[in-house]
Amino acid sequence: MNHGQQSGEAKHEDDAALTEFLASLMDYTPTVYFPFIPDDLVEHYLAKSGFQCPDVRLIRLVAVATQKFVADVASDALQHCKARPAPVVKDKKQQKDKRLILTMEDLSKALREYGVNVKHPEYFADSPSTGMDPATRDE
Repeated sequence: MNHGQQSGEAKHEDDAALTEFLASLMDYTPTVYFPFIPDDLVEHYLAKSGFQCPDVRLIRLVAVATQKFVADVASDALQHCKARPAPVVKDKKQQKDKRLILTMEDLSKALREYGVNVKHPEYFADSPSTGMDPATRDE
């Protein structure tokens, strides 16, 4: 067997695997569990960016890749959250409550690992007029 025959067989196996994968995308039904991204939402954002494709397999491939990305970022943010030192709690009731709180800092660190730099304001407000003098509000 020469090298040309081996690479030809490997290419055929790769083509067969790709064909099988694309066929499975036709039967793919997104689950309702997080992170569920419907086809219509993917189509909307693809069209908004100037990309239109009538092939539902490609739309679902983008949805699967997006779900993977969101899941990876969420997992990394959780690891950053767990690595943060826990605040000192004096109340026994609060000591039993060991829920983790995902902060913007945790999310920013996780996204930075993927090349996404997030800049957020020093504080968040419920509305643009929060913190303004009541006499000058236009609500």
